[in-house]
Amino acid sequence: MWLNYLVNTYSFMTEHEMNTEQKILDAAKDIFQHKGMTGARMQEIADKAGINKALLHYYYRTKEKLFEKVFELAFSLFIPKVKEMMTSDKPIFEKLEFFIENYLNLLQKHPYIPGFIINELNRNPKMLVGLIEKNIQLKEGNLLGVIESQIQHEVELGIVKPISARNLMTNVISLCIFPIVARPILQGVLFENDKKEYDLFLEQRRAFVKEYIINSIKV
Repeated sequence: MWLNYLVNTYSFMTEHEMNTEQKILDAAKDIFQHKGMTGARMQEIADKAGINKALLHYYYRTKEKLFEKVFELAFSLFIPKVKEMMTSDKPIFEKLEFFIENYLNLLQKHPYIPGFIINELNRNPKMLVGLIEKNIQLKEGNLLGVIESQIQHEVELGIVKPISARNLMTNVISLCIFPIVARPILQGVLFENDKKEYDLFLEQRRAFVKEYIINSIKV
């Protein structure tokens, strides 16, 4: 009897803790999305999660630690499948389409990421570089080297034009991320601040970016 009581109590406490942490992460993601890390306040996150600030600090001692967790969760599904594809034997064009589609999905689901990166570029670049390297893991398994080798091989086969992997991935990331970062300007100037029209533009742009990148390197 007592054993069952202890097991049930432990299970309840574990589930309760998981629910509390999920509420914290959901609240933090929402606040970070609208205010960035600099503008976010721990008290505001605690209020939105429906807990007191002391309990929030029990789970995450600093705002930076909390953001790092949110950041890691955002990349947790993106990185494994992208790394698997980019290191596979698939053609470079298929890899690029896969990367662009999944990267745009990431930015669409977590639009606070580009804003955070821009805001932190001058404020704390070392922390930013460390956080991105830790989650993207571009150097792990020499992923960039794999892409570079495939480009060179397909150049020799007459499939693609010569281009460095760094330049290629910079072009891909820039074309994907800029419309998200510059949304207030582009939506206001080019779309008369029509949110629905801009959302449609972003959706249609997926195919444009894939075609543009592929055509830029295709022989």
